[in-house]
Amino acid sequence: MTVRRKLFLAMAALVASLSLIHILIAVFVVNGALKYMDIANRDEEIAHLADRLLDYYNAHDKTWSGIDATNQFSSDDAGPLETSFLLLSKNRELLLLAGSRNEAEIRAFGEKHDLLADGVEVGILYYYHPEAANLAKLQYGIGSSVTVILLAFSVILLLVSLIAAYWLAKRITAPLQALVPAIDRLGSGELGAQVPVLGKDEYGKVAESFNAMSTQLERTEMARRSLVADVAHELRTPLTILQGQLDLLQQQGRAAEPHELLSLQDELIRLGKLVNDLHQLSMAEAHKLVLDRKPGSLEELLGRILNRYGEEAEERGMTLILEDRSGNPQLWLDWDRMTQVFLNLIGNAMRYTPDEGTITVEISAELEPAGSEASVVVAAIADTGPGIAPEHLPYIFDRFYRSDDARDRNSGGMGLGLAIAKEFVAVHGGSIEVKSKLGIGTTFIVKLPASQKK
Repeated sequence: MTVRRKLFLAMAALVASLSLIHILIAVFVVNGALKYMDIANRDEEIAHLADRLLDYYNAHDKTWSGIDATNQFSSDDAGPLETSFLLLSKNRELLLLAGSRNEAEIRAFGEKHDLLADGVEVGILYYYHPEAANLAKLQYGIGSSVTVILLAFSVILLLVSLIAAYWLAKRITAPLQALVPAIDRLGSGELGAQVPVLGKDEYGKVAESFNAMSTQLERTEMARRSLVADVAHELRTPLTILQGQLDLLQQQGRAAEPHELLSLQDELIRLGKLVNDLHQLSMAEAHKLVLDRKPGSLEELLGRILNRYGEEAEERGMTLILEDRSGNPQLWLDWDRMTQVFLNLIGNAMRYTPDEGTITVEISAELEPAGSEASVVVAAIADTGPGIAPEHLPYIFDRFYRSDDARDRNSGGMGLGLAIAKEFVAVHGGSIEVKSKLGIGTTFIVKLPASQKK
């Protein structure tokens, strides 16, 4: 059973139950009020008439024979105001009808009295008095009218409520109805399936979360599919070079000179670096990377890295600037891992900054709201290079991703450096982000927790 049907049936059952309870309470209250309406006591008149009838019965050998032919019983004998009465035998046969009212009316609105002789029922008397009968008719009419009106009102209310319940159930479950086919498509392998966000309520949040999850699954699946192709592509070039040079040496049929093996060694180093980078990246993503944390200064680390590029920067007329506004707090980090991170970031800045450009490394601190000690140390590496197009920024930290597809792999790297940098920063409890404007430059911002001894 669908959720829509369950919701509709639940609301319909609730409305029907409330309507039934309302009818029962109203009928009970009305009938109770009518029941206790004051009626004049006619017991004395009935008892007088009953005694006369029993006297007749006893005088005629305990039979009712000939009572209908006598004129000794009339409605005037029972009382004034056009009273009527009806006498039935113990077998419910009509014996005597007196007064202006018909048999059916007397039976319906007359007061019933059993006639007993020596404790045995010998007849039934129905005594009709206009005042009592009118009150009985009023009670019956009002009770019946109230019941009919309540039933009609409840039926109309029920129909309207069912229509409203159906519309409400349909409206409430419409987002789910739209979500189910998308889930089925996602389950059948159509990653990236999206559903319309129909509101800002919980259903809208579910739809937004589903769309985000579907998009992420699509990206993850695309990354998984491209990983093997990327690795194969990265391995193909050095393996091809190795195979070609070894074939050449084999065809020449002579001993290889030491200098001829240098290119082979370069390709082997390249293969080893690729394998090592992939291993480190996979360990970091699986949260299995072992960190050797030690206290140290981020300003000293960045100063040493900039000194390594000092000679190249001087040859190219570039300016390297290091500014420390953090107060130089002590950080507990794996300095080998962080050296690899900042070597990659500053190396990329050197690679894409034109001659006579500027690279600025700025260290700052974010303070606790109620304290004076730094909680986060921020290192920003800004260059004056060509910048990165906005459409590339969301993927800049993906494995094997290159913002410039035409870039040579030997000069531009394998596309793993930023992915490794992101994971290394993440395992330290920090974060890394990038901001860039075309024609102005790019800034990588690394945030690391301060005073975190582990």
